[in-house]
Amino acid sequence: MTTNIPQTNEPHITDAEANLELKEVEGLSQGQIVRKRFFRHVGAVVSMIVLALIVLLAFTSVGLSFGNVRVPGWWQWDWTQNPRPINGGVPSLEHPFGQDSIGKDLFALVMRGTQQSLMIMVLVGIIGATIGIVIGALSGFFRGWVDSVLMRFTDVIITIPFIVIGAVIGSTFGKLGAFILAIVLGLFSWTGLARLVRGEFLTLREREFVDAARVAGASNGRIIFKHILPNAMGVIIVNTTLLMAGAILAETALSYLGYGVQAPDTSLGLIISQNQEAFQTRPWLFWWPGIFIITIALCINFIGDGLRDAFDPRQKRMPTERAMRKSDTAAADAAALRGREAEDAMSAAAVVGQAQAPGPDARQPRVEGEAAGDNPDRDRG
Repeated sequence: MTTNIPQTNEPHITDAEANLELKEVEGLSQGQIVRKRFFRHVGAVVSMIVLALIVLLAFTSVGLSFGNVRVPGWWQWDWTQNPRPINGGVPSLEHPFGQDSIGKDLFALVMRGTQQSLMIMVLVGIIGATIGIVIGALSGFFRGWVDSVLMRFTDVIITIPFIVIGAVIGSTFGKLGAFILAIVLGLFSWTGLARLVRGEFLTLREREFVDAARVAGASNGRIIFKHILPNAMGVIIVNTTLLMAGAILAETALSYLGYGVQAPDTSLGLIISQNQEAFQTRPWLFWWPGIFIITIALCINFIGDGLRDAFDPRQKRMPTERAMRKSDTAAADAAALRGREAEDAMSAAAVVGQAQAPGPDARQPRVEGEAAGDNPDRDRG
């Protein structure tokens, strides 16, 4: 009686593919493995290059401004200047992105808005990640009443809609500049990361290496920051990048609603908000800030996807057919080489055996007088 086992079409990793994956990381440290996996992600690498070019263009073209301190850039126009509108603000060689209704150069405005959005994104990511890691680590490691207090506080922050918090924060702190706005936004954007870190700590604190550290006399602080936290860095880094992408979209939405960065400064969302009435007549006023918003958000998301694949040891790359053929060819050549070596060893052993064996004409030495008839007197007796 035979039993038919149903066949599935789900992808699986064969032994050859697993061996090929192990050979690629053999002898490499953890950092080298992560770097190798990240640079193997084409989308993440391209996004990192594009984001680096955007940052370089934004901070070198129109310069920097810190209060009353101004560092000029290489672009001829400033975001505060009002040159005479040329041909109704249509994009030209002198103003490649065009001009707004009062004559401001749109390229300078977009570069300044990109600076503000990038600064808010980075600050919100740093502050939100720091608070989320601390609260999640303490809650997941100590559990008990510490977990209850911290998680109930987190639940209270989560129940308040973020757009409402952002509107209150923007209307109160938006006029103080993008720096203060980013700090306050970061204080309310840590909740999701805190819950993820708590889940990771609840799992990792039961592992054998934590028990070994306790037996060795390590303190709670050392166990948290030296043993558990490094093993949770994959989840932390990936979700921090998602937090940064969400921060730039939140700032854009708040500025569009009038609760974000306030004039005379500018941001990408504020540019769209100030020119929304000209959508039908001068659409380029929306194209360029929208393109930069979408590009930055996509770059951050692709980089986060590459970091996830790099840090997650469960992510297995399916080898290409060319790599599999190359591996099979190398295995076949190695098997053939071992076969030839075995045949050569057997041939050498056979030659040595023939050299040591007696020839066909060889005679056993006779003991004189032992054979019958050699000693007549003994035979007669």
